Amino acid sequence: MRRVIIDSDTAGDDTTAILMALKYFKVEGVTIVAGNVAFDQEVENALTTIETYNPGYKVPVYKGYQSPMIALPNAKHDTVEEIQGGNGMGDAVFPKPQQEPENDHAVDFIIDTIKANPGEIEILALAPLTNIAVAIKKAPEIAADIKHIWIMGGVNNRLGNMNVSAEYNFYVDPEAARIVLNASTAKTMVTWDASLDFGVMYEEDIEEIQALNTKGSKFFLDINSFVREFELAKRGIDGITCTDSLLVAVAAVPELMLQATEYYVDVETQGQFARGYNIVDWEEEFKREPNCRVAERISSQGFKDQLVSLLAEIQ
Repeated sequence: MRRVIIDSDTAGDDTTAILMALKYFKVEGVTIVAGNVAFDQEVENALTTIETYNPGYKVPVYKGYQSPMIALPNAKHDTVEEIQGGNGMGDAVFPKPQQEPENDHAVDFIIDTIKANPGEIEILALAPLTNIAVAIKKAPEIAADIKHIWIMGGVNNRLGNMNVSAEYNFYVDPEAARIVLNASTAKTMVTWDASLDFGVMYEEDIEEIQALNTKGSKFFLDINSFVREFELAKRGIDGITCTDSLLVAVAAVPELMLQATEYYVDVETQGQFARGYNIVDWEEEFKREPNCRVAERISSQGFKDQLVSLLAEIQ
């Protein structure tokens, strides 16, 4: 079974992505980074999600960086409770998890795990890339030993979801995104716009999930109904956007990715209006070697089938 580390700012669809990863992979650990909501709430959400799935083995959760790479001490980054709910779980209430987070730092866990298993560990990056970037900066040699980095982030020359141009994960920590994209590791990126094109659960899909009436379907709907209301008001999309779980589905079931191209991808870190915007160099204007595979077409029905199957199995 393929082995992964999940790097997450656990809220909303991160929870579904973790459930899917637990089905398809041996999850070595979940590392938490500053992102969607208050940091300690993200940690609790990850632990709750793991206990909901109950994989039959311990999945340790590690606390990582609680702010972006170059943030000043005590500076606050933009969180998105208005999208994910105050607790990041759509304001649904769950029992406190029994498991506690580990004492080791997430970055040290990433480095130690990669070094102990060269060429065997893939990273599912569902969040701002701070933890992964710092790990690569601290131990540059691990870049060659990571099997693959699967990145949910950025846009493919489309509108972002933050300041028009930027997608949230890259917007929060553009420097980290730049470091990871320019590392020597093989990478695949599933962008925000891809999730809008191929990863939205619409009314008929939601009705199918409701009809399952399982622990998994209730967990999914309790958390994600909140984001459906936001997307309808913000973008006129009457459905549940599944950004992170689409990435994990593509990583787990490669045939879901119908078209992908290797491009040079980089991130704007200096722009007054476009900080966090990523460039996908379609026409090779930069004359640089491609550094990332970008998913361009994904089987929407295939993804939905995988998601419904997952939720049906969680009893």
